[in-house]
Amino acid sequence: MVNDQYIDFTPKITNFMRVLSRIVCTWLTIVATQFSGTLYAQDNRHITTGTIIPDETYSDQPYIVKTNDGAWLCVLTTGTGHEGATGQHIITQRSLDQGKTWIDRRDVEPGDGPEASYAVLLKALSGRIFVFYNHNTDNIRAVKGDNPPYPDGLVKRVDSQGYFVFKYSDDNGKSWSAKRVTIPIRNFEIDRKNPYQGKIQYFWNVGRAFVDKGAAFVPVHKVGGFGVGFFTSSEGALLRSADLLTVTDPAKATWSTLPDGDIGLRTPPNVGGPIAEEQSFSVLSDGTFYCVYRTIDGHPVYTYSRDGGHTWDTPQYLRYANGRLVKHPRAANFAWKCENGKFLYWFHNHGGHFIRDHPNRRSMAYEDRNPAWVIGGIEADSPKGKIIRWTQPEILLYDDDPLIRMSYPDLVEDKGAYYITETQKDIARVHKIDENLLTKLWGQFDNRTKATDGLVVNWVYQKGRFPQTVDAPALPEFYKRDTKKLEQPGMSVPNGFTVDLAFTLKKLTANQILADTRDSTGKGWYVQTTDKKTIELVMNDGRTQSSWACDERLLTANQPHYVSIIVDGGPKIIAFVVDGVMNDGGNTRQFGWGRFSPYLKSVVGARQLTVGTFLDGQIRQVSVYNRALTISEAIGNYNAQKK
Repeated sequence: MVNDQYIDFTPKITNFMRVLSRIVCTWLTIVATQFSGTLYAQDNRHITTGTIIPDETYSDQPYIVKTNDGAWLCVLTTGTGHEGATGQHIITQRSLDQGKTWIDRRDVEPGDGPEASYAVLLKALSGRIFVFYNHNTDNIRAVKGDNPPYPDGLVKRVDSQGYFVFKYSDDNGKSWSAKRVTIPIRNFEIDRKNPYQGKIQYFWNVGRAFVDKGAAFVPVHKVGGFGVGFFTSSEGALLRSADLLTVTDPAKATWSTLPDGDIGLRTPPNVGGPIAEEQSFSVLSDGTFYCVYRTIDGHPVYTYSRDGGHTWDTPQYLRYANGRLVKHPRAANFAWKCENGKFLYWFHNHGGHFIRDHPNRRSMAYEDRNPAWVIGGIEADSPKGKIIRWTQPEILLYDDDPLIRMSYPDLVEDKGAYYITETQKDIARVHKIDENLLTKLWGQFDNRTKATDGLVVNWVYQKGRFPQTVDAPALPEFYKRDTKKLEQPGMSVPNGFTVDLAFTLKKLTANQILADTRDSTGKGWYVQTTDKKTIELVMNDGRTQSSWACDERLLTANQPHYVSIIVDGGPKIIAFVVDGVMNDGGNTRQFGWGRFSPYLKSVVGARQLTVGTFLDGQIRQVSVYNRALTISEAIGNYNAQKK
């Protein structure tokens, strides 16, 4: 009698398909890069244009240091399962061509051992490289958590507890020490209040390690418990070793846990929530430590230390230089100091009280990490020492699917070029960043020049009554047929346009038409006032209509205003810049920028652009560009017209 046995090949097939998809993605990237003709319009901000960093399946924290032999050394938390699954471990690999290809892949910890997770790198001047990470050394298979959501109060995911350890390499990451060294972490109040009174510590780390005055610093994020949203409370700490970089045997290095006292880096007192995690540190030119981190309050938090991390200013919610609060969900938000002394900050540009007041904020705050935005930082003086003044944001990276969540980036500078790594937890990539974007970002505070590239309409009021007309500009398509393919499917084209309007309205009543290119069928675009005392852009191609308005409470009757409306066909986003301020939703909506339909073909309408229909006021200027301006350019246009 035959003993029939069912064998489930699904996991093997699934892994095979994932490997195959990576090969195909890599091949398409190479083809798109090297093909001399135009396969399709490409936007280098789209994450699929990056080069892939090899992994197993799960891919997290693709962090890089430049080794003394000129290579890039990348560390990854990876595994054949999902995040937190058994078999999660640490690997490294090297690249000699800025991330195009990778060699010397090594297991820092094996995939068949206890969980090893969430690694960061640090290079000493000698060239020795350290890799720090969580390690489930005791191979604990469950820890205590809240019930609900965990049945019987047991959490089977065990990658955020155990011991904080490191290994080191003296050959530029080609091999790693056999010895694993444990770093002692001093218990804080949050540890003693966990279910094990600190005998088992809950923690992890995503923050870059750094060096200051010869001492090594490594962040850790302490956790109070597991429950809804996974971590139920958290705060930041900083491990310091004065001699790690100089002792012959790193196991003999001494460590202390900062800040002094019993409390780590938390949210602002009295108003902040229980989550304060993923602290990112930078050292300013006067030795001040700057730290920024995520919350579930709808805003990131920052603080300064003037004594090497021992004590910190009272934490505050992050603000732009113009005083507005920065919005951000429960996602990585990192600040990096660049070689030029300026700063970059990665975040996601939405949130506010819509996250803070949400009944399920612990979990819903993880959403909406697409696109990734960046702001620039410039050092400035204050009575206490150096501080950072932050510009307004630009879109850095995006994916067509709004639910894709790219995160855990790293910044690499090499030969004057800027590279960003990121992961959406399945595929990690390297992206070369447009240096011009960053230059304009850092120059925002001093930009008083009107952009002229792509300017196709520059109407200025001379005399006469409204409405007035001017030839409508030819604007590019957003969606068209790909005639290079046999079936000629639709393809997205990352074109755009921008409308600048200078106006004064006597009343903010609805349905005043400031600019209009619609034909008799309704095709085209127009800008009108709304019943919320805002202005909105409406676009129609005869099949699809999309619209978005500026933030409320920005327009005032009988006051001059200058508004830039940016239609970006890459991420399919409409953004408003009102009187030099990029709209982020303020207190009236979670998002200040809106998405338009990916199937909107074009905004071609009438041959005439009509200015000022049903207008109760004055329009001084209309400028139209056949491309999406950057936020920095829009701010420059506003500043230029004030001169």
